[in-house]
Amino acid sequence: GRDNGIPAYAETCPQYLFLDYSYYEKPGFEGAKFVMTPPLRDKENQEKLWQGLKFNDLQVVSTDHCPFCFKEQKELGRNDFSKIPNGGPGVEHRMSLIFNGGVVGGRINVNRFVEITSTASAKIFGLFPRKGTIAVGSDADIVIFDPNEEMVISQETHHMNVDYSCYEGTTVRGVPKTVLSRGNVVIENGIYLGRPGDGQFLKRGLFNSPK
Repeated sequence: GRDNGIPAYAETCPQYLFLDYSYYEKPGFEGAKFVMTPPLRDKENQEKLWQGLKFNDLQVVSTDHCPFCFKEQKELGRNDFSKIPNGGPGVEHRMSLIFNGGVVGGRINVNRFVEITSTASAKIFGLFPRKGTIAVGSDADIVIFDPNEEMVISQETHHMNVDYSCYEGTTVRGVPKTVLSRGNVVIENGIYLGRPGDGQFLKRGLFNSPK
């Protein structure tokens, strides 16, 4: 459809680039942590998704962030699969995972990394150029990112209000250090400095097609 000029767009999420069907076979009830929609697929599909991101068959990497706790929430389905809350946590480590797997892994370049994690979304949702770029008149929403620092992802150190990580023990290279929102520092070295009420309503503009 896109080849015929139809404005159709597609996304994927880190879980489909790094996790696979074998995670459902973890011992005990651990597989419930990975119950999500769409479900995880065979590992061989991962490189096809990376190719889609590289060649723009996929335009965006989102997260489908659904931070259901394992205890008291996922465990509701111990005797009935249909009662397992559907989804998993992931928003905090999206950029590190995609940078490590994409740029460090040699699958995409830095410009494409910025496009699929920021610019394309802003365009699709009609927020570009206010969002999604660094330019005169834009909002100065900036992530200062250390491409060389390494980090081990763990539930013990993440900031999400959930009791497990889908990527527990994974080492990634590339870590966000400072986050600015409209020019104001809201995160510095992992510490949140923002204040309640700092947010701003965003009225969408006209659709701005990414390439």
